[in-house]
Amino acid sequence: MQVNGSLFAVTGGASGLGLATATRLIDGGAKVALIDLPTSDGAAVAAKLGDNALFAPGDVTDETSFAAALDTAEAVGPLKGVVHCAGAGRRLRLLDKEGNPGSLEDFEFVIRLNLVGTFNALRLGAARMAKHEAVAGERGAIVLTASVAAYEGQIGQIPYTASKAGIVGMTLTAARDLASKGIRVCAIAPGIMDTPLLGRLREDVRASLAESVPNPRRLGTPDEFAHLAGHILENAYLNGETIRLDGALRMAPR
Repeated sequence: MQVNGSLFAVTGGASGLGLATATRLIDGGAKVALIDLPTSDGAAVAAKLGDNALFAPGDVTDETSFAAALDTAEAVGPLKGVVHCAGAGRRLRLLDKEGNPGSLEDFEFVIRLNLVGTFNALRLGAARMAKHEAVAGERGAIVLTASVAAYEGQIGQIPYTASKAGIVGMTLTAARDLASKGIRVCAIAPGIMDTPLLGRLREDVRASLAESVPNPRRLGTPDEFAHLAGHILENAYLNGETIRLDGALRMAPR
């Protein structure tokens, strides 16, 4: 797929991995709809990114809200791809120190945001792409965001691990399901990325995390995620694959 001149929607586009992806796509000549919560800085971020960016407020967990955001995006052209970065984690132990069971509400919150939100991004994004004419046999591509936690979840990450493992499991199935429509699906499983969330940690904690990465011995950058997302969109033979982006990191139990 050609990025230059195409329209893409990036969820979680107001910050972190989503913002880096939107920036790189715009630098490549694309038009990008930043889909993020109405309470986010999406409008200000889109204004800074220039004329090829627009803010489309929406909640990936809500069908009506997310569909409206995609409609806002398509007001400027046919949707060619979705990079789905919206998500979050919440620390949860199966049993607390007193032996009480972990919060079902917290587990359901993360599953709804990360996994149900991904399902919405897949089905609602694909529905729009499928209506457009194929170019060189391709109607669009969707890039999902999993995590190395899908494979090596740490203690306290059980809702996050479950949700991200679900995304890994959905990726090949979705690619097969959408093959007849000419829509590709891949996922990226990032390791420890230098996002605003990690920026809240103490410097010594950040340094320790960086030292745990075999090579290169540092945190990953959002632009490296964006670079891979852009390559997936452009490379028509990448499909059904979850790609680890982690510097050969394998997470310890805690």
